[in-house]
Amino acid sequence: MIRGRISCISRGRRPILEALKGSALAQRSIGTPVRGIVGTSPAWAKKMPDRPQPLDESEFTEAFLKGSGPGGQKINKTSSAVQLKHIPTGMVLKVQATRSRTQNRKIARQMLAERVEELEKGKESRVAVVGETKRKRKSSAVKKSKRKYRLLDEAKKESEEVQEIEEHDGKERGIGKGED
Repeated sequence: MIRGRISCISRGRRPILEALKGSALAQRSIGTPVRGIVGTSPAWAKKMPDRPQPLDESEFTEAFLKGSGPGGQKINKTSSAVQLKHIPTGMVLKVQATRSRTQNRKIARQMLAERVEELEKGKESRVAVVGETKRKRKSSAVKKSKRKYRLLDEAKKESEEVQEIEEHDGKERGIGKGED
């Protein structure tokens, strides 16, 4: 998924880029140069690690199992769930994300490649970097929310104090008028 603005005019095989507004944008080509797609991202943003390469067929065994759960007869009668076993690590992965065997197969292979990469690279793997980024965003949002509600509470307390003072002053004035 490409985020940001994309601006490209293609004539023949070479793309001609239109002027992009904003000075802090870096251009990076996405895909092959023949496609002519160029994305923009902030110059200060970190580049995400590349997605892991698919594993070699000889590194894992593949089995198709009958699924279970929601999906009805289609899931229960067909062998659309995929089970992959990574031979070097002994890791077993079962995927039943969709009713389609081919989609489950693709998802399972991608997930297995990500998990193997996470075992090999640790904190430098793509999954770990993405998880850390999401964790930071969530904590930032929580901090912002707490700050907002703290300020609202403080403003509410101040308004209550002002009302109490005004009521107290009003009572004193009312009592003073009755005594004269």
